[in-house]
Amino acid sequence: MNSLPPYSGARISGCWTLRSDGSGSQEGSLDRLLPSVSTGLSPRKRTTSQCKSEPPLLRTSKRTIYTAGRPPWYNEHGTQSKEAFVIGLCGGSASGKTTVARKIIEALDVPWVVLLSMDSFYKVLSPEEQILAATNDYNFDHPDAFDFDLLTHTLRKLKQGRSVKIPVYDFTTHGRQKEWKTVYGASVIIFEGIMSFADKELLKLLDMKIFVETDSDIRLVRRLRRDITERGRDTEGVIKQYNKFVKPAFEQYIEPTMRLADIVVPRGGGNMVAIDLIVQHVHSQLEKRKLRWDMAALASAHQAQPLPQTLSVLESTPQVRGMHTIIRNKETSRDEFIFYSKRLMRLLIERALSFLPSQVHNVQTPQGEDYEGRTFHGKRITGVSILRAGETMEPALRAVCKDVRIGKILIQTNQDTGEPELHYLRLPKDMSEDHVILMDCTVSTGAAAMMAVRVLLDHDVQEDKILLVSLLMAEMGVHSVAYAFPQVKIITTAVDKKVNDVFHIIPGIGNFGDRYFGTDAPPDWSDEDMDEPSY
Repeated sequence: MNSLPPYSGARISGCWTLRSDGSGSQEGSLDRLLPSVSTGLSPRKRTTSQCKSEPPLLRTSKRTIYTAGRPPWYNEHGTQSKEAFVIGLCGGSASGKTTVARKIIEALDVPWVVLLSMDSFYKVLSPEEQILAATNDYNFDHPDAFDFDLLTHTLRKLKQGRSVKIPVYDFTTHGRQKEWKTVYGASVIIFEGIMSFADKELLKLLDMKIFVETDSDIRLVRRLRRDITERGRDTEGVIKQYNKFVKPAFEQYIEPTMRLADIVVPRGGGNMVAIDLIVQHVHSQLEKRKLRWDMAALASAHQAQPLPQTLSVLESTPQVRGMHTIIRNKETSRDEFIFYSKRLMRLLIERALSFLPSQVHNVQTPQGEDYEGRTFHGKRITGVSILRAGETMEPALRAVCKDVRIGKILIQTNQDTGEPELHYLRLPKDMSEDHVILMDCTVSTGAAAMMAVRVLLDHDVQEDKILLVSLLMAEMGVHSVAYAFPQVKIITTAVDKKVNDVFHIIPGIGNFGDRYFGTDAPPDWSDEDMDEPSY
């Protein structure tokens, strides 16, 4: 370990906070306290490492906090405009780090919080090390026990808003489980572990560093209870491991890093004054990073500009024009609306497939003659629908693409801010080399489509392999998507020129989802509110 700078701190309101001349982050004042939040949390029970992702909620004895509804984390260029705020929690084994983390999450009450445990990043043990671990002779409390390269790479990627895979460590077998956990979408990341401050590269990723200070006797009692009841250890083995490895490692590697902390929390999760202080600071930092979407500016940004070359509009044949006449007519029955919408969807999907890469493929006909044909030149085709209206296009895709994989994204408008928000996603694994057909029935401002494309990029899908297909688009939406993501191919059956002051396409098609599913929109309906089809 590197030599540590001298600690310069003062005990304030039940926690440690650094003076301006001390080490660590000095952003923002921590002089205001929030009212104390009283909760009762059950003890941690687990035999595997854990990280918090989906479903995005936290249950306590008092309430359930839904962390869904992620606001835009990128700008009008489609690039990330803010990184996640990362809180590092360090402390000795069984000091209450996870309890502090969960109380911070509850008190924050902000969307999309990820709890990442350092326990997930223990190294894979060799057969010889497995034998030592079985007899409590392997040192799990030494820095060499952790895979810091994987940990730093994962935390950096998660902070950048990307999708990551987290190993799941099994404490009963001392090995990683086969299935890794996918984590994505964090406004705040709380990273906890005994060696959270032990690596220089890791420290650079932490925006706030907290050390949880708990009496050694309390930590020993907690460790005994946990390892015996949850991990199948015996009392003698736990005490042997504690005296041989845990206590010396704390004194040599963990306790000295206390001086790196911005705040030291005595008494762990019971210190609500310290937790309120932390929450106040995090809220202030999130407010500084908040992105404000201006729909009016987005609407006027590309006026009078020619339509982009990445746009392909289905030829307006009498057949296509006739089907648009039927589905745009407000008097059309639901049955006919569905029938002709499906016909258009099939034509639209076939048109989109023509833009996929292909290569020459020679076959022999039943007559014994050679035929020079073509075949898809790529790894795989995946469809992703923007719920709920985009889901109506899935049958058309399945009808022409055998065994296509399907993912879903739910994006809705926040009525208070007017911003699109990501509420749910379920995507197939390993999409990085796939050609993805992104489906939404109508696109008005393009905000939902932009968010969906950003999600795909965060899951390592290549921009030039994304095809956005929509039955109807407004020019504003076409320009917004093309400006942010110039390599995305846009395919539609028609483009209308205008949106009104509430961003409905004019002349438009109405609320597609309500007309298709037979649901009733309120008098002041909004395409974005119900289906996210035209936002």
